[in-house]
Amino acid sequence: MSIYPQVRTSADLLKSTIRMEELIPFLIEQKAEACAIVNTKLYGLLPFYHGLKNAGIHPVIGLTARVQFDHIVLPLLIYAQNNDGYKNLLKISSSIAIRDDELLPIQWLKGYSNGIAVVIPIISDDAKWVEHPSSIELLQKLFKGRIWLGISRLEGEKSPFENEVIHLSEKLQIPIMAIHECLYLNREDAFSYRVARSIEMGVKLSEQVQINENYKRHYTPTKHDWLHWFNDREEWLQESRNMLLSCQVDIAQKGHILPKFPLQQGQSAEQVLRMLALKGLKERLKTNAPNEIYIHRLNHELEIICSMGFADYFLIVADFMNFARGQQILTGPGRGSSAGSLVAYCLYITQVDPIRYGLLFERFLNPERVTMPDIDIDFVDTRRQEVIQYVAKKYGEKHVAQIITFGSLSAKAVARDVARMFNFESDTLEMISRLIPNKLGITLKEAYHTSEPLRRWIEEESIRKRWFETALKLEGLPRNASTHAAGVVLSPVPLVEVVPIEKGHDGIFITQWPMQEVEQVGLLKMDFLGLRNLTMIEQIQKMIYYARNEKIDLNEIPLDDHKTFELLQKGDTAGIFQLESEGMKSALREIVPTQFSDIVAVNALYRPGPMQFIPIYAARKKGVQSVEMPHPDLEPILKETYGIIVYQEQIMQIANILAGFSLGQADLLRRAVSKKKREVLEEQRIAFVNGAIHKGYSKEVAESVYQQIVRFADYGFAKSHAVAYSMISYQMAYLKANYPAEFYAVMMTFATGNQEKLFSLIMEARSKGISILRPSLHQSNRVFSVENGNIRYSLSAIKGVSQTFLQKLISARKEQGNFHDIFDLAVSLSGNYFARKWIEPLIKAGALDDFGKDRATLLATIEAAEKHAKIVRPTEEEDLFTSQTSLFGKPKYMEAAPIPNKMKLEFEKEVIGFYLSEHPVTNIRHKLHVNTNSFLLNGLPQNALVKLVGIVESIRQIRTKKGELMAFVQIQDEYGSVSATLFPKQYNECLGWIKEEVLIYLEGNVEYRYNQPQIKVKMIRNVQ
Repeated sequence: MSIYPQVRTSADLLKSTIRMEELIPFLIEQKAEACAIVNTKLYGLLPFYHGLKNAGIHPVIGLTARVQFDHIVLPLLIYAQNNDGYKNLLKISSSIAIRDDELLPIQWLKGYSNGIAVVIPIISDDAKWVEHPSSIELLQKLFKGRIWLGISRLEGEKSPFENEVIHLSEKLQIPIMAIHECLYLNREDAFSYRVARSIEMGVKLSEQVQINENYKRHYTPTKHDWLHWFNDREEWLQESRNMLLSCQVDIAQKGHILPKFPLQQGQSAEQVLRMLALKGLKERLKTNAPNEIYIHRLNHELEIICSMGFADYFLIVADFMNFARGQQILTGPGRGSSAGSLVAYCLYITQVDPIRYGLLFERFLNPERVTMPDIDIDFVDTRRQEVIQYVAKKYGEKHVAQIITFGSLSAKAVARDVARMFNFESDTLEMISRLIPNKLGITLKEAYHTSEPLRRWIEEESIRKRWFETALKLEGLPRNASTHAAGVVLSPVPLVEVVPIEKGHDGIFITQWPMQEVEQVGLLKMDFLGLRNLTMIEQIQKMIYYARNEKIDLNEIPLDDHKTFELLQKGDTAGIFQLESEGMKSALREIVPTQFSDIVAVNALYRPGPMQFIPIYAARKKGVQSVEMPHPDLEPILKETYGIIVYQEQIMQIANILAGFSLGQADLLRRAVSKKKREVLEEQRIAFVNGAIHKGYSKEVAESVYQQIVRFADYGFAKSHAVAYSMISYQMAYLKANYPAEFYAVMMTFATGNQEKLFSLIMEARSKGISILRPSLHQSNRVFSVENGNIRYSLSAIKGVSQTFLQKLISARKEQGNFHDIFDLAVSLSGNYFARKWIEPLIKAGALDDFGKDRATLLATIEAAEKHAKIVRPTEEEDLFTSQTSLFGKPKYMEAAPIPNKMKLEFEKEVIGFYLSEHPVTNIRHKLHVNTNSFLLNGLPQNALVKLVGIVESIRQIRTKKGELMAFVQIQDEYGSVSATLFPKQYNECLGWIKEEVLIYLEGNVEYRYNQPQIKVKMIRNVQ
């Protein structure tokens, strides 16, 4: 007989390496009757339960716990014997997981004992149980008839305590059953299991002392092993079988568990929803008598929502959206198919009028295919948690939880983690990362086959081969748990009745099961998403209000703004949501958008597949190509996209108009056709053609249109989502076109730390006549700010200046106003904070130019100022002599020769990443016919002809094989520097005058070495 009462799976986060996809075939091969999962949390329970059920093996749900008695903590296996026991197991697991020590007090176990069976692993942990018979007696009283003593025999070896246990069993009348803790599948997996445990504990193999060698015997036994190990005690095996088969739990889904919105007595959710929706409609349309189209659509949607039982859900979402508005938390205009709901628009859940944009409710909620509604909401990412906190407070902490997500050991992660356990050097770890190709989702096996250097390196030493074999075995295992970025569940009953929970953050629990499993048991999941672009928009709005005293309501901006469309037509969309890639800029220039619907179309078309229709859309829009309709009756549906099926909603409307499908049936058609199953396609074709013929269309027309639907089904995009997200794109484009300084200032703040992006934004802002003002001790903030239409550089963007220091500096500035000189600054900050490591970068960046001293003098004076601060105000607390500083007198500046321009620029590049001061090249560039600069070179093709101007930074002279002189010259402009190669002929022409600091003009061709552009010089001249 083959039964498995104590299996831990890999879902138990590196405490086991048994994967479900390996366990089930093994159990089938062993003809297993039953198997129990006993992880330390209920991680992986549902995949285990359903996986075994589908394989025809009896699943048993258990838990490994550490029970706290008065003076001792002992291990215990807890099993659900029936559905009541399963519910109690959810509570037990949750109780353990919300405690810091993760122990189960015996009193709690007593409270949750109904429907529970326990097995005492009596000889585990050095047979501690044997020394505490009173604890066994206590459990026996609690679980009479539902308690067993579990004896394990690792590889058949009998424990010296076995006879004592048998005696105890007879004395207490507690039956014995055979158990064996399975921690990995096969005998040869022992080492990789040990490495997995090492990774979890963070202890390298070489640092482990007193290893219990028993770990080598915790493989999963075969049927033969069981019989062999317990050949003299087959009754114990029979007892295990009886015990496992007595555990009968049914986790079948019993419908959705929908939350309830709190209402006053006598009110129903349906009544309140209708009242609020109608009120909202009148407010939206600014009339007390909305037209019949809106009223009809609203009633149609309300009927479906209420009949499907989702009225409470809409009220819940509307309520927390109302809270967000009240707290001035910016929310997105909509996301996904929910933007197709007029009810959502009337409740201010979305900002998109679905009738104006031709959006369909059935794409969101289909009465002919009952699924949970899915309203995903975008919030400013810095304030999303406030809304979650509000929901948790309103519905109670026991009813709201965030959702867990599991991180797994990807190829690079497992390679590094295992290498660390093998005590490989940190340089080797870096090298391993480089040897594995940077490809999304790459596996170690794939990396091994595609990377020859990796293969060679592995084959050189046996330790490396063992490292790789171990990493292969552990790859893909769940490694850690974290909180899902968006998912929140809300339940009408305490969550522990339905899912196990554990400790989360900010007083909000998280589920022990990931999203798919939470939905599997019928709970409603809502997505509270943090969208960075909304945070950018909010910051731009604040900056406009601060700089211009203007409040911008994004829902009221005109959707036909001339400046905005001019910007979009040029593809000037750096920093604009969804429109900033080079491909998207090119598509915009090709389409030349003139109305909002063009932005929606380009957002929907710019994806692999439908991209091919962008030139056709553009040509038809410009009138260069004639618009062809599949049938004249479809013109109202396809007119806005020039006869091209772009949106899923268009497919639904075509089926509705041409074949007489209801919109619900049309949504089923859309879904079915996109799956491309032959029998489904044929079934839908017959229905479509018959419907069209019934409506008076010819079979040929019906077949032709159906084929077009099939062709476009792959490409169709949800118009509701495209409209909602295009709204954000348009809002950002509007802000960029009309408030460029504020737009760029916020973009630069968000780009801080990404030098390339920041530099690109600065160049773009300068090209539009916006000056970038140097950092200033008195004017700059921690963010880029707008000053008289120009942008003041941020203190946070200076390398080497910590945020803690900046906090102190800005708070000192607020307290006392402007500083008189560097000594005043030193005393204000105190000896603790006025330190060279922070002050030097500020001076090099020009922030202390406010004192009217040359940067060389300021650098020379740092030491004197440090000493002065240490005497007068050594720490923030010790304000020894600041009120009597005149007693000491102030030191004087250490005057120094003015800093050379070249060094000044080098210092700026060191601490800012580029040149902020006006570069000598800037003044002369516009007088010469140049066509590029060091920044633009990167985008040019091989051998492109370039003309540029720059300063000679350095010259490296060499001789050719023929003995002729040539040189490599580093040339610098305000954008960076580039290497230019002067061959003997060109070098000979300038040999007499070329030297460092000389301003030169050159022409040549681009060539790439190690992916970096260089210039082969054809002509050079001195423009000093």
